[in-house]
Amino acid sequence: MSVVFIRAIILYTLLIFSVRLMGKRQIGELQPSELAVTILISNIATLPVEDTGMPLLTGIVPIITLAGLDVIMSWLEIKSRVIRRLSCGIPIIIIKDGKLDQKQMKAIRFTVDDLIAALRGQGIFDISEVQFAVVETTGSLSVYQKYQYRNTTNEDMSLKGKSKNPPEVVISDGEFVRGAMKRLELTEEWTENILKKEKTAVKDVFLMTVDNDRNYSLIEKE
Repeated sequence: MSVVFIRAIILYTLLIFSVRLMGKRQIGELQPSELAVTILISNIATLPVEDTGMPLLTGIVPIITLAGLDVIMSWLEIKSRVIRRLSCGIPIIIIKDGKLDQKQMKAIRFTVDDLIAALRGQGIFDISEVQFAVVETTGSLSVYQKYQYRNTTNEDMSLKGKSKNPPEVVISDGEFVRGAMKRLELTEEWTENILKKEKTAVKDVFLMTVDNDRNYSLIEKE
């Protein structure tokens, strides 16, 4: 039992490293090649855990190899548009000028149910509101609404304002987030003064955010 436990820890650590090496993506954002590698790695990792008679290297070597191949393929895709098209495909336009292209939908096997579900996921319940839609290489749907259905922007209303970065988390679950404090050019002294003003301590703060103008929001632990 201890052998299985140790093997599981080693392979788990290796899998985390491999996934980090391949980059941060959600399952729905994976390209076909990345999805294939992810499935293969997950299947390979289970074999040495289930069969203790199998050498651990039998699982480690192919996992590292596949992760390495994925990194190399990603590099080649950046360098070559042809390789990128062969590996990932190209985006497919299924709605143009408000008209649905049924031939393209059939070609990529994108059903009406797929289309309606994807539109609902973006808060669109009426297909007549769509001006332009593209099925991306990941299978997700990008939608551009008709003019009359788009959200009103500050520019549309001629409102003047200044763009600024959103607030960042500077205290998380009782601990300073040094990277965010450095980006915001905050000192511990400034933060401590705010905490004194709020009559609390770092260890008692669940979440604290601060923006570039030093406006802050603080939530204490329950």
